[in-house]
Amino acid sequence: MIRRVKYPRTLHLPWSPGRSADDKVLQDLSSFEGRRVVVSEKMDGENTTCYPDGHLHARSIDGRDHPSRAWAKRFWAERAHLLPEGWRLCAENLAAVHSIRYDALPGYLLGLSVWTAEDVCLSWDETRAWLKTLGVPHPPVLFDGIFDRRTLERLHDPRRDDATREGYVVRLADAFPMDAFGRSVAKYVRRGHVQTDQHWAHGAWTPNGLATPS
Repeated sequence: MIRRVKYPRTLHLPWSPGRSADDKVLQDLSSFEGRRVVVSEKMDGENTTCYPDGHLHARSIDGRDHPSRAWAKRFWAERAHLLPEGWRLCAENLAAVHSIRYDALPGYLLGLSVWTAEDVCLSWDETRAWLKTLGVPHPPVLFDGIFDRRTLERLHDPRRDDATREGYVVRLADAFPMDAFGRSVAKYVRRGHVQTDQHWAHGAWTPNGLATPS
């Protein structure tokens, strides 16, 4: 039986204004200091984990089907065999509008990370190579370089970005094991970002737009 893995929660950066009272914050940033990090736009969709047997699931491993997942299932079924046995792709399913509407996505499934059977997250460079092999695009990269807190704090301008961008995610460019996830990945979320899973999943839903309709 293929092991299914729930994607871990991502801690907030200390300057993230969108955290709620029960969200956890990564106060100690020493794991990033002096190291190369990659900062990608945080996409407002549904976290999805994909496996070599063609199966995929949202954050809840036992979650029920939803029409907005149909596109991702068809898309992944065509390329799942390319992923080595025991590996998994973690991605964001953007088929449905949540709190932000996208009009020109490169695809509804955007790759975030690739994990080996040993629960190691591949380096960013390896991840990009695998995403190219799989034909899966990734979110826009906002910064790629040595960690600098001041630079990251300026990546999101509320006056300019709040209406169109949820925030961003920073990760170590190097590979890291699952038990180091909490200190290797962190996020910034815009102030007042509404989590609308219950609404969009149980009522009428609207598809996002693709740059090239599929």
